[in-house]
Amino acid sequence: MLRAIRVFLAVALLSMAFGAAAQRVEGDRAKAQGPYAAEVRVNGQGEPERNNAFVRALVQVLARLSGDNAVASRPGMRQELARAREMVDGYDYRQDEGVSSRGAPTFGTVLVVRFDQEQVDELAAIVGLPIWPLPRPKPVLWMAIDDGSGPRLVGLPQTNAARPVLDRAKDRGYALGLPAGTAAEQAVVGAIWRGDTAAVARASTRYSPPMQLVGKLYRVKEGWQADWIFVDGGKVLSRWTEKHADARRVMATGADGAANALVRRYAKPGSAKGLGPAGTYRVTFNGIASAEAYIRLAGYLEKLSAVGRITPVRAVPGSVTFDLELPTGLPGFKRAVARDDVLVAEEGDEPVYRMR
Repeated sequence: MLRAIRVFLAVALLSMAFGAAAQRVEGDRAKAQGPYAAEVRVNGQGEPERNNAFVRALVQVLARLSGDNAVASRPGMRQELARAREMVDGYDYRQDEGVSSRGAPTFGTVLVVRFDQEQVDELAAIVGLPIWPLPRPKPVLWMAIDDGSGPRLVGLPQTNAARPVLDRAKDRGYALGLPAGTAAEQAVVGAIWRGDTAAVARASTRYSPPMQLVGKLYRVKEGWQADWIFVDGGKVLSRWTEKHADARRVMATGADGAANALVRRYAKPGSAKGLGPAGTYRVTFNGIASAEAYIRLAGYLEKLSAVGRITPVRAVPGSVTFDLELPTGLPGFKRAVARDDVLVAEEGDEPVYRMR
């Protein structure tokens, strides 16, 4: 009985510690809704601050759509993110009030941004960003924690204790579910601790889908360590281990690893109307009257998100020809250059452009 009381108190304390950092008080205005909306904290409501926030909001949306948390570093993405303002369908502000991890009240302003779905989908297609289809699965999180008092299962009654990994999953564009935490499920702790994914999968048959994120979190010399396994339909897709002094950060890595595994398996190339098949296309550029003009053209093409590899083919006075690797074909290239004031298409059956 004494041990049961200690375990209960340990879980309760962990829940309060994680829960305090996660509490939020809703403002008067609605939060962002849907995959094409995002919220970002801002320091004011001026235009420069707002435009910067549009970029951060668009990164959130693209990361959620693709499941790629490094989307901002993809080739050509910087130029596209600079156009974030053009893709905004609407925005609003709300006041956010919360509680810090130390229990102190916090206040701030949040910009709620809604983007135009068609433009965002086109952007994803032009840069070759894979899209993780909706609706997305909700794997069951089977996590056991040992803070020195013995391992115990984190179920629905201890939702706040799992808040770091649950919130991180939402940031990555999906959700994790928790087991009910019944007495029978509490007995699964042993299987979690020894990495017996088959036993965990059997205990998870009452839940859907047949996906499990299995993890054990425990103290080590460096602070905390988490050993994770992600299972889909009985097949182990990924195993990984993380260490950190902060238990919350270690816990959140479970959601990242699961998202990465799901994206590798289920993400598909983005698509948008009016774009063509990927391939290598020969394109000629006129108006290249000097070495300076050639360098300017090459630099522009290298930064263009709709262009991959560039291979010179020939150069004659006033003109150069390249083989361009185009992930969305000539239509995608044409739409990409039409947004700038650098190239203009010339009439004819072959793809020929003149540099302004």
